[in-house]
Amino acid sequence: MTYLTNDPADFVAEMLAGFVAVHGDTVARVPGGVVRATETPEGQVAVVIGGGSGHYPAFCGLVGPGLAHGAAMGEVFASPSASRVESVARAAHGGVGVLLTYGNYAGDVLNFDEAQERLRAEGIDCRTVTVTDDVSSAPLAERHKRRGVAGDLTVFKVAGAAADAGRSLDDVVALAERANDRTRTMGVAFSGCTLPGATEPLFTVPHGRMGVGMGIHGEPGVSETDVPTAAQLAAMLVDRLLQEVPEGVQQQGARVVPLVNGLGSIKSEELFVLYGAIVPLLEAAGLHLVQPEVGELVTSFEMAGVSLTLFWLDDELEQLWAAPAAAPAYRKGDVEASGARRAAVADAATTAIAAAGEGAIETGRMLAAMLATTATTIDTVADELGHLDSIGGDGDHGIGMQRGARAAAAAAESLSGVAGARSLLHAAGDAWAERAGGTSGALWGAMLRSAGEVLGDEEAPDAERMAAAVHAAIEAVASRGGAQLGDKTMVDAIVPFSSRFAEAVASGERASTAVTLAAAAATEAAAATADLVPKLGRARTHAEKTLGTPDPGAHSFALIVTALAAEFGDPS
Repeated sequence: MTYLTNDPADFVAEMLAGFVAVHGDTVARVPGGVVRATETPEGQVAVVIGGGSGHYPAFCGLVGPGLAHGAAMGEVFASPSASRVESVARAAHGGVGVLLTYGNYAGDVLNFDEAQERLRAEGIDCRTVTVTDDVSSAPLAERHKRRGVAGDLTVFKVAGAAADAGRSLDDVVALAERANDRTRTMGVAFSGCTLPGATEPLFTVPHGRMGVGMGIHGEPGVSETDVPTAAQLAAMLVDRLLQEVPEGVQQQGARVVPLVNGLGSIKSEELFVLYGAIVPLLEAAGLHLVQPEVGELVTSFEMAGVSLTLFWLDDELEQLWAAPAAAPAYRKGDVEASGARRAAVADAATTAIAAAGEGAIETGRMLAAMLATTATTIDTVADELGHLDSIGGDGDHGIGMQRGARAAAAAAESLSGVAGARSLLHAAGDAWAERAGGTSGALWGAMLRSAGEVLGDEEAPDAERMAAAVHAAIEAVASRGGAQLGDKTMVDAIVPFSSRFAEAVASGERASTAVTLAAAAATEAAAATADLVPKLGRARTHAEKTLGTPDPGAHSFALIVTALAAEFGDPS
């Protein structure tokens, strides 16, 4: 478990402060994460990586000459918000474009894609390469659905070296994609990990057993087996990875980089024993081993686990892999930083609040009260939501919702009595997305902002406009997340809520009555997700395990609207 914390809610901010204090010669703090301590030279592509915290040395430890130009840092096991990614990318930009590269997780894709859209809208050429190296998370025919795990390092290293060599953005992207296409990883776990402030691990493995195919966010393995010897484990990992020699590669005589990664509490001596058993197996398969890495590369707090990555080289990739690098947690060869020392970057200025009519201001007061109720509701069920999420996911839904709801409520309270509905919900949505990160943060932030657009700042909305605002919120979720009814996501609860609300309003019911009826529909629909298997998100990998358990996102939505109906709706 994590022993050294103050307030768990401040863990990431305090961690980054200490990290930069140690490595200020290499990195600098900017809103949203860290960047190189020197400015990106004019004309050099900027490589921006990122993801949730809790994986050191990924991601902040991989920023420096020869590697990334910046890392956007999310809360623990939660993707950074779009605003954090955008902030880091702006600070790192050298004038000719930005490559965003990160592990392929739903929340990261949502937030990095939104940041990419914002950057492109302002004329910054921005591209994306997602890392998909985890062979256990989807079949080869669906590689685009695979997670990014320890193979992050090969893609980041190749992209960073190519950028520092002055390659064009097109070249950097193509090389990163080629590195990803030639990287495969498989991992196992002997125990789970515990989030800061939590008392129980996200998953457990029975004594004497080993989880096979786990993720790096506390996701359990896809299967279990007895704990093997190091030699037996080496054979299991090598056999599985050699089933997927990349297309166009001749195995006999191929040059590969083996990476043995410890996930947190497997000691270096044990990793060396495992690597010693791996070497003869790879050599017997006709492979030439090049510049291996053994150690902690992408971790998961104190998880007792290990993974093997094979990176299949060609001449160009080998040259980039061997190129010097000088990041806080990864050094190779001799390299000096170029560019002027970076000036301090200030936090973004507070956005001005639009003038609002008295009716809209009164609506803002009501919305602030509703968000306060939302935060209180989530506070009481955060542990329950975390438990639900741990069955098929990483167990952070409760803490993520709690961070987001509290931040949104605080932002709304600061504007209550001053701002109209649009301004207040925009601020609340931004706060939710920023503080929560992850999939739920992005979606709840989008819902609040979209609802605010419809409600406006001019006048108090009638029931029909409220129904339109609810529908706009639903559309925001569908357009960003891509989920449909039956995928076992929040959509399975919010669509019935929106439909029932609109039906009630159309039949002449007051909004207060409509929300009560709609909350009942959402509750029933959320409960019904227990009979579904997930088709999207992290839980997809453990689909069968979630049968009998409702989707955490649908369940949390239903709990929130039920609480709002109890306080602001008509008695049933």
